[in-house]
Amino acid sequence: MEKDLLEGFVRYLEPGAKLVRAGGANQVSPSITISRQMGAGGIEIAEMLADQLTHRSQHAWTVFDRNVAELVWKNHNLPAPVDRFFQEEVPEAIHNAVQELLGLRTPGSHMVEHTAVTVLRLACLGNVIFIGRGANVITANQKSVLHVRLMAPFAKRVRQIEEHLRLGTQEAVELISATDDTRRRYIKHYFRVEIDDPINYHLIINTGLMGYDEAARVIADAATNLQYGRRSVT
Repeated sequence: MEKDLLEGFVRYLEPGAKLVRAGGANQVSPSITISRQMGAGGIEIAEMLADQLTHRSQHAWTVFDRNVAELVWKNHNLPAPVDRFFQEEVPEAIHNAVQELLGLRTPGSHMVEHTAVTVLRLACLGNVIFIGRGANVITANQKSVLHVRLMAPFAKRVRQIEEHLRLGTQEAVELISATDDTRRRYIKHYFRVEIDDPINYHLIINTGLMGYDEAARVIADAATNLQYGRRSVT
């Protein structure tokens, strides 16, 4: 995993290094944050989007979902094997228990601060897509960042999770409800923001109506418009 992450970074950073060598360091490349309901296609759309934008710009775009946690651990010298206990979906009580057991004594708020630092550093480099983790709030003042919220009808999200995770209907319903609630509380607790408030996003897309391919295309177009100063996305 560490080797894959490193190789991915090499591919991601090389265009930026070329840009600096060419004297274009002042150019700002866009980034994208994706907030999503569970089962609305966040990961799938982000991967399609990265492919589309890489093809359009000839510069590698990178998706950061759970792998951003690895960067936080590496940047702040924290033990990587426990990163799954610090995901946004894990209740705060679990965070605290693991910290006590391992002697980390790193409050959840400090982990959010570390994550914010990492997200801002990556956003400054550009050509990155963040999924979740309050990235839209963290980068709210960055004019080069496009903020997107993905939603879908509950029934369609249930079918998506049933198929993707091979769960029964009731299990899928309970997982979606619990995950959406935990994400909502995470954003509210650490950022004092309502995750469903439309004022926090440039675009809100119903993937139940639009579909993943079209959603990725619309977001790619909006990011391109943002990069070249055509602010019609708002």
